[in-house]
Amino acid sequence: MSNVGQKVVVITGASQGIGAGLVEAYRKQGWAVVATSRTIADSQDDNILTVQGDIADRATAERVIAAALERFGRVDTLVNNAGIFLSKEFTDFTEADYEAVLGVNVAGFFRISQLAVEQMLKQGGGHVVQITTSLVDHPNSDVPSVLASLSKGGLQAATKALAIEYASRNIRSNAVALGTIKTPMHPEEHHETLAELHPVGRMGEISDITDAVIYLENAPFVTGAILPVDGGQTAGH
Repeated sequence: MSNVGQKVVVITGASQGIGAGLVEAYRKQGWAVVATSRTIADSQDDNILTVQGDIADRATAERVIAAALERFGRVDTLVNNAGIFLSKEFTDFTEADYEAVLGVNVAGFFRISQLAVEQMLKQGGGHVVQITTSLVDHPNSDVPSVLASLSKGGLQAATKALAIEYASRNIRSNAVALGTIKTPMHPEEHHETLAELHPVGRMGEISDITDAVIYLENAPFVTGAILPVDGGQTAGH
């Protein structure tokens, strides 16, 4: 079991990029972490429990939350980080694209969030964080991505709805809306072009995102916030 008083975070899409950065950031804060993704490897750290599974499958959500409770006894925060991003012209999206994006971005959020909130209600509080994209509020003709807007836009609306539904019960809900971040998802040769999308003239670093999530974690008066961490894109061009 975890140390008495130790907080527990569940992080989806935790094997690489932002997810792996979030695991590290929460461990630095002294939290126990339940990390899930399809391919995640075991951890040598006793305070990190890894669970393999496809978050688009409801059974994965059930296993992850059950494992968190069995190992650590509680869930204080859920970070819905798992996501698929595809940029294509609207008429080029296939049925498979639609199923994959909605499966991870929407279904992958829904069941695990229900289970986490149920547990938070028993504990008397908690925090749910969604990772979304600034393209929801600021579409860009250079990055056509209706499926991202459809799925992540839904998450941003749900973030506010959850915040209001549970505000009086000490459960907060927030989102971080990303610009383009240097992760394994973006090949090096695209970096220069991607940097130019941002008014500040650079791509984001993983630490830019993890710092934002930790800020929200430690901000008890902030709920229903969509925090853009996007190099100025939502402000304009």
